[in-house]
Amino acid sequence: MKKYTLIAGLLLGLTAGAYAQNPAPAKPQTKPVVLTGATIHIGNGQVIQNGAIAFDKGIITQVGPAASLTSPAGAETVDVKGKHIFPGLISLNTTVGLQEIASVRATLDYYEVGEINPHVRALVAYNTDSEVIPTLRGNGILLSQAVPQGGAISGSSSVFYSDGWNWEDAVLKKDDGIWLSWPSFLAGNFDNETFTYSIKRNEKRQETIDVFKKTFAEAKAYAEIANPSPVNLRLEAMRPLFAGTANLYIRADYAKDIIESVRFAQEAGVKKIVIAGGNESYKVTSFLKENQVPVIINTTHRLPEGVDENVYLPYELPGLLHKAGVKVAITYADEWWRTRNLGFLAGTASGFSGVTPEEALQFVTRNAADIIGAGQQVGTLEKGKQASLLVSDGDILDMRGNMVQMAYIRGGKVNLDDKQKRLYEKYKEKYGKK
Repeated sequence: MKKYTLIAGLLLGLTAGAYAQNPAPAKPQTKPVVLTGATIHIGNGQVIQNGAIAFDKGIITQVGPAASLTSPAGAETVDVKGKHIFPGLISLNTTVGLQEIASVRATLDYYEVGEINPHVRALVAYNTDSEVIPTLRGNGILLSQAVPQGGAISGSSSVFYSDGWNWEDAVLKKDDGIWLSWPSFLAGNFDNETFTYSIKRNEKRQETIDVFKKTFAEAKAYAEIANPSPVNLRLEAMRPLFAGTANLYIRADYAKDIIESVRFAQEAGVKKIVIAGGNESYKVTSFLKENQVPVIINTTHRLPEGVDENVYLPYELPGLLHKAGVKVAITYADEWWRTRNLGFLAGTASGFSGVTPEEALQFVTRNAADIIGAGQQVGTLEKGKQASLLVSDGDILDMRGNMVQMAYIRGGKVNLDDKQKRLYEKYKEKYGKK
């Protein structure tokens, strides 16, 4: 009797544990789907009132006014009148999927020892079972770029859908670029004894730059060898930089650092350069535009960097770059758990920098897709692109309107359940909240 009681208890425990796990990934689309009656935000500035969008086998087949759309045979038609349809938001420069609980070292897989690690790949470390990922898609983030951290050259990033059984299922773009941290002119130091923070000249700056020059010179020479033997893993990983098939993402904030790092990369033979951070990028917009260097701006919900800066400068920064003709995207850099609030960064940019909501939407959709080289696949809701989109009660960039009702990734309808929603329902019942 005790034996059967024990077995029953174990089964009950397994059932309860399974209920608390993340929902299973969406099944592949099996028949055409038509969403009709909504306001469709294409992602390129165009808005269609009372629109309809059709997709089949994960690809958008039609988009336009509801009256002009021809419903495919056997299609599932969903009335979403009064709601809004947006392209899935794209979060760049994050540790989503690489970092789970900051205080638990075993859940952190975003940092590798050593300074020069171009061969380190975020691709194989991405954890699709992360409890953080479902909270992102519930707020409209359907794609994230997982980026390694640490060292002078951190490694290569990859871009993933917010849904999948494993990294092979979830990946959209493998090894889209290598990340380099440019040494700044100034370095900060915190004294634990006096609890004071000081800024002084970075004495090791030139030493790091000399290492970069040597590494990139070797990598360029190696890239000119058709079939090297033996294969050098570090230099092999940098080959795409010189072929123009991968970006060089440069972490730099100060204006002088931005200019110097871009010129260095150009002289080294790098084809595609992206600045990540760019707190002072508004000072060098002409340089960035002339050299066609896009910028991924770090979190704008922050205080200004300098005591003499306009308190609203972080909010205005995306608009300043956009108006100057620089391609710009916004992100929650290094704050994986706050990535779910990405849309609100774009909303703030719209409210403070004079760009329209549709222009601000591009900071987290179209522009982000173009920067990572996936603009032909995602970023806008156009015929021939992947059906990765969401349906919201209102404006996805506004906390009051960001209420995602449905989400589709590559045409598959995603389960929007997550741990936070389960906890909400649990304690709502406990405290009797109606």
